[in-house]
Amino acid sequence: MTSAPHTVVTGASSGIGAAIARQLSARGHRLSLGARRAERLDALGDPTALRHPLDVTDEASVEAFLAAARAAHGPIDVLVNNAGLARGIETIAGADGIAWREMIETNVLGVLHVTRRVVPEMIERGTGHVVMIGSVAGHETYEGGSVYCGTKRALRSIAEGLRYETLGTGVRVTSVDPGMVETEFSLVRFRGDSAKADAVYRDTRPLTADDVADCVTFALSRPPHVNIDAILVMPTDQASPKRVHRRSP
Repeated sequence: MTSAPHTVVTGASSGIGAAIARQLSARGHRLSLGARRAERLDALGDPTALRHPLDVTDEASVEAFLAAARAAHGPIDVLVNNAGLARGIETIAGADGIAWREMIETNVLGVLHVTRRVVPEMIERGTGHVVMIGSVAGHETYEGGSVYCGTKRALRSIAEGLRYETLGTGVRVTSVDPGMVETEFSLVRFRGDSAKADAVYRDTRPLTADDVADCVTFALSRPPHVNIDAILVMPTDQASPKRVHRRSP
């Protein structure tokens, strides 16, 4: 990998993706940033970064984004699969299935749409790094989140399978799985209901987006012979999705 790697970050317009972009920009990465809300990418402040619309559920959008990325910065050295979401807290018995499709298409198929178009060139060049932004939800399921948790568990299997499939090629694969992080995640989950979103983080101290970005930066900064397979990072106040310490108000 060159001293100025070309790094692709999906879902880079806010939260963890934006924090990753800012940290890697400060470390000299040549960035290609994609998001559905592409107009928000300008706020990241890197004038050399490619900022391009990207909907990972749309294969034509993925193709256009990656073509623009390669045209701007050449071969892709690092892929950070960050785009993802949770939607609602429906039980299986009470669901209409619309949110299920959105989560599966974004969190699972979206990752695959991007990854399968990037990994072959990494294998051919004998170098590269794929980072998956997973979740503690992929390690333990909770009621009202079964499908979201299922998508993140699938992402763990995809990361592990990719690690096996690229063994001996020089390609590295890392999964970064955070617990509770205060971003727009809950606002998206509750469809803009700020009262419900705020309640998720009330009276506790969650991770910040920069805490997760620190983990990504650490994994990427290891020498080529070192692969950080997985990082499960939690707030000190959280032991599992359902066990969170909350202080008395």
